[in-house]
Amino acid sequence: MSRHDDLQRVLNGGIVAIIRASSGEQLVNVARALCEGGIDIIEVTFTTPGVVEVISAVRKELGNRILLGAGTVLDPETARVAILAGAEFLVSPCVNLDIIKLGLRYDKLVMPGAYTPTEVITAWEAGADIVKLFPADIGGAAYLKALKGPLPQVRLMPTGGVNRETLRDFVKAGACAVGIGGQLVENEAVERGDFARIRQLASEYVQLMKKAKESH
Repeated sequence: MSRHDDLQRVLNGGIVAIIRASSGEQLVNVARALCEGGIDIIEVTFTTPGVVEVISAVRKELGNRILLGAGTVLDPETARVAILAGAEFLVSPCVNLDIIKLGLRYDKLVMPGAYTPTEVITAWEAGADIVKLFPADIGGAAYLKALKGPLPQVRLMPTGGVNRETLRDFVKAGACAVGIGGQLVENEAVERGDFARIRQLASEYVQLMKKAKESH
């Protein structure tokens, strides 16, 4: 799959599930539950212990059923390790031009994090496919809408503060997709091994996104 195809997959689905955990042991099961619930864009953060092995295991288990990415990528060295482990997209909490450049070199989707107008346009002009608006809970949908005014060409994905109540507002404000972490992959559910709960939440968010898109 090319970067263009992967981008289209993200835009079509509209939800990037962010998996963070203190242990990587159960994350393959978490990814499977998300996929069964209808969310097939999954980001595993590099704050997870043994993350490289986790990415490899998820890729081996689920293959092309999901689009698998690496999150909290802070430098190009980490980005390359992630790609070699099987990551198909790179997400960062900040704008690092070297990460964007490396992603483009390997034809991988890149989603750097930015907040101010200067950061957003810097990431976009450097070749970012999607700019992650982070932290989106500061300013909320109103801030995203304000950014889209002078920057309508930039694809923005709010991350942080997206939940059942705010998802529709973010889509209405112009979000091309949303990143959802703990509101979707609940820590308690992961610790209990309650994968049915994660599957149920995934299904609920898929329906919420579908309704939000249809109404806007």
